Amino acid sequence: MGCLLIATIGLSAADDEKYYQNLPTQVKQVKTIVIPDNTVTLTDCGAVGDGITLCTDAFQKGISQLSKTGGGRLVVPQGVWLTGPITLKDNIELHIEKNAIVLFAPDKRLFIEEGAKRVKPCIGASECTNIAITGEGVLNGNGQQWRPVKRGKMSDVEWRQYLNMGGQVTEKGDLWYPWQMKNGYPDIADTPQRQEGMRNDLIRLTDCQNVLVEGVTIMNSPRFHLHPCYCENVIIDGVTVRSEWNVQNADGIDLSDCHQALIVNSTVNVGDDGLCMKSGHPQKAPRISGCQDIVIQDNTVYHAHGGFVLGSETASGMDRIVVRHNRFIGTDVGLRFKSGLGRGGKTTQLYISDIMMTDIKDEAIVFQCDYVNIPAGSNKQELTFTEEQRRWAPDFQDIHISNLVCHGCATGIKASGIEGLNCVHDIHINDCTIIYHKTDKQIDEKTARLTLSNVRLTDSTLR
Repeated sequence: MGCLLIATIGLSAADDEKYYQNLPTQVKQVKTIVIPDNTVTLTDCGAVGDGITLCTDAFQKGISQLSKTGGGRLVVPQGVWLTGPITLKDNIELHIEKNAIVLFAPDKRLFIEEGAKRVKPCIGASECTNIAITGEGVLNGNGQQWRPVKRGKMSDVEWRQYLNMGGQVTEKGDLWYPWQMKNGYPDIADTPQRQEGMRNDLIRLTDCQNVLVEGVTIMNSPRFHLHPCYCENVIIDGVTVRSEWNVQNADGIDLSDCHQALIVNSTVNVGDDGLCMKSGHPQKAPRISGCQDIVIQDNTVYHAHGGFVLGSETASGMDRIVVRHNRFIGTDVGLRFKSGLGRGGKTTQLYISDIMMTDIKDEAIVFQCDYVNIPAGSNKQELTFTEEQRRWAPDFQDIHISNLVCHGCATGIKASGIEGLNCVHDIHINDCTIIYHKTDKQIDEKTARLTLSNVRLTDSTLR
C-alpha cells in the first residue's frame, strides 16, 4: 500500500507551546491540524473569477475531487469568485490566496436548506475532522442582502444608500428590511420578518474536530462572522473580522460549546460582540457541552458591543478560560458578562489579565443578569419566567481579573445580580487602573459580591 503524503498547517506544536506557558490554571493544549498534501485549483474545476459567473458547483467539485483522494487543499487564486454556500468535508483546506475575494451571491434561494429554520451558512461543515480555511484573501458574506437596519444607527447618507437598494421600511420609519430588493432576486419567506429570522452565519462549523482558521479576512456577514459550535481542537490565528459598526447581530468570533481552543493574533471590528463565548443547554445527543480549555491572547478589538464577552447563553458552563494580553479600543464595553433567567449557567476558573483598553463607550467591566434577546422590530414587553427557566439562572463566579488598564470609559465597574438568587459572587478584581468620566462603580451589593484589591478608579474630569 502506498503512503498518503500529509501537510502540517497552521501553528506547529512548538509554535503554540508559547501560549500555554505560565498559565494561571491548567488548560488542555490544542493539537496541530494535518491535511493531506494534495492540491486542486478552483479554475481546474471550471470556475471563472469575473464576479459574474456563479462558481458554486466548481467549489463543490473541487472539494469532492479532493475528498475522493483522502483530502487536500482547494486553492482559490486571484479573482472575484461569486458563489452560493460552500460545504467542507473531512481533511479539506480551503485556501484563499491574497488577491482573491470570495463573494457570496445575493440570490437567497441558493442558501435554502430544506426543513431548516435558517438558511445554509456561507461556509459550513458538520461532523467533520481536519478542516481548515487559510490564506490572505477575503470572504465577503454580502450581508446587506440579509440584515435589517435601524434608522437610528444610520446617517442620512447611509440610510439613502439602503433605500436605493429597494427594501421595505416599517410604518414608523425606524427599520429597513432587505425585502423586494431591486436586484430582482425573489424573497424566500412570506414576510420580511420571517426572512430576517432565516439569515445565518458566514462561517458555521458544527460538531467538528481539528479546525483551523488562519490569515483570512472575514467580512460583511449576514449574521455572526465566525462561529464554531460543539467543536473540539479549534485554532483561530491571525484572522481579520470586520463589518460596519451599526449592522445588526454582526458578532465577530463566537465559540459556542467548544473545547480546547486557541484564539490569537486576530483583529475584530464589528457591529456586535467581539470575542464571545456562548454555551447553550446540555444536549441529549453526545455533543460537546460548555466552553472549556480556551486561551485567548494577543488580539485587538476595535468597535464591538463588548471586547471579551461571556453569554448571553452560559447554561452548560464556562471552565478553564484564560484571556490575556489583548487590546480593546473603542468598544462599547470592555469585559462584558451577560446572561438571564433561562439562559444562565456556572463559570469556573476564568482568568483575565493584561487587558489594555482605551475609549470605551460605556463600562470597562460589567456583570448583567437580566439580559433578554429582542430581535430587531420586536416590541419590548414585560417577561415572565417559569420555574424551569429560573433553574437556569446565571452563576458568575470564580472569575479573576488583574492588571487591566482602561483609559476612558463612562463607568468603571458595574454589576448586579437577581434578588433572591446567588448570581454574581466570588469575583476578584486586582491591580487595575480605570479612568472614567461619569461613575466609578455601580455595584448592587445586595445581589453582587465583588472583591476589589488595589483597584484605582480615577475621574478624568478632575485631572
